[in-house]
Amino acid sequence: MTVRHDDLRVTWYGYATARVESEDGTVVYTDPGRYGVLDGEWTPPGGGNPKAAAHPRATDHRPMDADLVLVTHDHHYDSEGIERVADDDATVVVYEGVDAAGIDRDVKPVDELPFEVVRIGEEDHVAVDGVGDVWSVPAYNDPDGPHADDDGSVPHPRGLGVGYRFTVGEDDTSAFWPGDSDALDAFAEIDASLFLANISGSVCMSAAEAADLAARMDPDLVVPIHYNTQSFLEADSGSFASDVARRSIPVALDESAE
Repeated sequence: MTVRHDDLRVTWYGYATARVESEDGTVVYTDPGRYGVLDGEWTPPGGGNPKAAAHPRATDHRPMDADLVLVTHDHHYDSEGIERVADDDATVVVYEGVDAAGIDRDVKPVDELPFEVVRIGEEDHVAVDGVGDVWSVPAYNDPDGPHADDDGSVPHPRGLGVGYRFTVGEDDTSAFWPGDSDALDAFAEIDASLFLANISGSVCMSAAEAADLAARMDPDLVVPIHYNTQSFLEADSGSFASDVARRSIPVALDESAE
């Protein structure tokens, strides 16, 4: 299923991989790849039935149609996934902290990607031809927040990654993907028509926290992603959708990408 919103079409392929396409044909992907969601090898946690899972079924997906690819941090960096989705002329925006040398997976160094690569800082704006404005914002777990250990250690310390607000299409429709982060107060100030909500909890904002953030942001549509791909990302998407809808905010689930 593809969710339609204003002049955008939004498809979730699993984990953090979302495809956003405008009516003029411009295509943006967030954090493509990992865990088999793009090569057809994903199976639900515990070996459950993929047709019954509240998650898109795995697809051997190699469209190579992206004009823009956004990478938030090391945990979501997958060079093979980027190559599956990116057009030859794509721009790949990668947070400057992403370093293949520190990743315990077989990935290419960022500077070896065969695309135009733009490194972005923690609070930067980048203009991408044919897409519009890309704005990075700090994304992290607060050491005093709900996802910190007793000693203040967190899975995503400040400086590890970013979220992205980006515009796409002739109407410059805005979207926000927070990456892996707590529901930070600064996010509530972001003006975005589409909120790609991370609802998995454990390592980032929970469904309840994401719903509270959506109420503060007041977007035109919320589409949750990054849940149920692995057991530590388990979330009740139906309850999340009900919670958001009760706040009079439009919400849609996309759990059957083909």
